[in-house]
Formats: sequence, C-alpha cells, structure tokens
Amino acid sequence: MRFLLWSVLVSLLLGSALAVIYSKYRTRLLFIEIQKQERELDKEAVKWGQLQLEITTLTAENRVEIEAHDKLKMVLPNRAAIIYIKP
Repeated sequence: MRFLLWSVLVSLLLGSALAVIYSKYRTRLLFIEIQKQERELDKEAVKWGQLQLEITTLTAENRVEIEAHDKLKMVLPNRAAIIYIKP
C-alpha cells in the first residue's frame, strides 16, 4: 500500500514537472510570436506614416503650380500680362 502511494505521488510530481516545462516552452514560443508581430506592426506604422505624408504632399493646394514649374518648366506671367475674363 505504501509503495502504491509513493508511486502515485512520484507520478504526480513528474507529471507536474513536465506540465511546468511544457507551459514554459509554450510561453516562450508565444513571446517570440508576439515580438515578431510587434516588429511587423512597427513596419506597418512606418509605412502608414509615409503614406500619410504622401497624401499630404499630393493634396497640397499649390501642387499643380509646383508640377507645372518643375516638370513643364512653366512660369507665372507678370501681373500686367494676365487677362481676366468676366462671364
């Protein structure tokens, strides 16, 4: 009877030890996965910031003027050369 009790207690102790080891292992795996996801989130946040900056640049009011000057080499005429047409 005593031997049976000891063997049950030892079995429970070993089972408990294995459960602790397994849970530590799973915790480490999950922590590594969380770190990967956080790095991915940081990359996406940087991308989002760049896209927001690009949107701001593309929606600037003087964008047409800048593009005309840079790409088409156009310049604004003198005030005297501008003709206003009233409907």
